[in-house]
Amino acid sequence: MKMNFTARQMKVFDSVKETAEKKLAKFNKFFDENAEMDITFSMPNGQEMVEITIRSQGMVFRAEDAQDTFATAIDSATEALERQIRKNKTRLQKKIKEDAFAIIDEDLNEDYEEEYIQNVRTKTFSFKPMSVEEAILQMNMLGHDFYVFKDCDSLETCVVYRRKRGGYGLIVPE
Repeated sequence: MKMNFTARQMKVFDSVKETAEKKLAKFNKFFDENAEMDITFSMPNGQEMVEITIRSQGMVFRAEDAQDTFATAIDSATEALERQIRKNKTRLQKKIKEDAFAIIDEDLNEDYEEEYIQNVRTKTFSFKPMSVEEAILQMNMLGHDFYVFKDCDSLETCVVYRRKRGGYGLIVPE
């Protein structure tokens, strides 16, 4: 797996990169050599933050965490990624490296998959075309973290969301 390191408005020491490489090497058993892992280091609000994104065969896995040190942030984000992979094990077996789960099958908790499927809740609603600003206003009035709407200019279904670090984001289809 190819690892790409990025530092936002700071310099990361080689020792931190080596620590990250060692701790994240365990994901090689899940993904083939064409997979890419992006590791981004930053320091918002004085905390050391690590964002890890893995891209493989159209699948994207992402985790981020902010802690007092990069080492603990890497540990926590790594655990979150591993939980994502384990939770979706049966769905992922067809997409990621063959025999990736043979090593960990004995300690997997199969309740993950069953619990995940049983808790599906379906909501239906009609929506009219609106501007991004109006969608943000609707989202804030509802008290939600995201809002699905049809853009009045492109008539595409889009999503606005509240970002953790403040501000808003917009997801538009390609």
